[in-house]
Order: sequence, then C-alpha cells, then structure tokens
Amino acid sequence: MVRKHAASGGATAPEGGSGSEPRGSSPVFADGGAGSLTNHLLIAMPQLNDPNFAQTVALICEHTDKGALGIVLNKPLPMKLSDVLSQMKLEPTNEHIGEMPVLRGGPVHTDRGFVLHRPGGQWDHTHKVSETIQVTTSRDVLAAMARGEGPSDAFIALGYAGWESGQLERELKENAWASMPVDARVVFELPFEERWAGAWRLMGIDVERLSPEAGHA
Repeated sequence: MVRKHAASGGATAPEGGSGSEPRGSSPVFADGGAGSLTNHLLIAMPQLNDPNFAQTVALICEHTDKGALGIVLNKPLPMKLSDVLSQMKLEPTNEHIGEMPVLRGGPVHTDRGFVLHRPGGQWDHTHKVSETIQVTTSRDVLAAMARGEGPSDAFIALGYAGWESGQLERELKENAWASMPVDARVVFELPFEERWAGAWRLMGIDVERLSPEAGHA
C-alpha cells in the first residue's frame, strides 16, 4: 500500500563544509500551497504493516503538487550521535552529547542527515517547517552540537520518506495514515517509544480501540 522510494547507503551526515563529504545531494524544500500537509504529523494507522512505517509518526516537512517529504520521528537506529560525528571528523565535547540517539528518518537516502531543532542559530542550509520547528542539513549545525553549542532540542535523523505526486493523497484516502497539525511535544518532548500512541491521544483517540476502517483526521 505504501510505496516509498528506497535508497541504500551507510550513514554519513549533513552536507557542506570541510571534513567528510557526503554523497548525493539534499532535497530542496519548497513551500506548499492550499491543502498542503506541510507542518502536519502523519500517524500510521494500526493496520499499516509496511515494515518501514508500521506504528510510525512522521513530520511532513514539505508537501506540494509534486509530492511530499517527511521524517519519521520514533524509530531510533542502533547507533549514537558520536558515530555520525566521527564520520565527519568531529568529536563530541562530552559523553552525554556523544550518546544522543540517531533516528531512522525514512528509507530514502539513508546516508543523508537531517537535524530537527527548535529555532535558534544561523546555519548554512535551514528549512523553516513552522514557527517552532526547523530542519537543517548543513555540517555547521552538527559541529555546533558536538561543541555543546547547537540549537535547543536538536536531534538527527538519517534518511527521509518520500511520496510522489498524488501518492500521499491516495494513501490517506486508503486509510493508511491519519493526519493532524504538528504538535511540538510529539517532535521534541515525548519519548520515542510513546510518540505513536501519544499522537493518537492528542487527537482524543485510544488507539487500542481504533477500528481498522476509521478515516483520517
């Protein structure tokens, strides 16, 4: 049902600057028009069994008539920030920074890094998702994080989810996803393992009782 572009590759990190030069290029974000789900959360319906997206919550960073780009918010990888920093020849200033989790943002370009964070700082390549959420893809933000000087509530996701033109709309009609306006608590505050059920609770729904036939919000 859910057909995302897949991509292979090991973990490298955001673009730009000296040090490790990652492969490929970061997506270029665009502003969505009327009906856009940019700055919304997608919550996987209970019956969605795609292994990439079962019980996931994704932040839609871009949604236009050409397609959509989202970052999954609740699937930690078996690696830490120190692993990403080492590939960029950066060293965390303390163990706490190095132990920060890294998320699997989606199956597309899994060698690309996206730092989600609250507003703050001036970075080379930053996309404003909303007044409270930004996505940065340049090396400078990770260098600042390594020094303990990065933006507040920042975390990195490797890869993203991509939908072709009209694909996300079809999946919503097929009840693969529910959608809701973004709530920064889901993005920055809830523990990863609580985000899927927590997003449903914010919509006033007990996911344990949710019918597989229920529509999206």
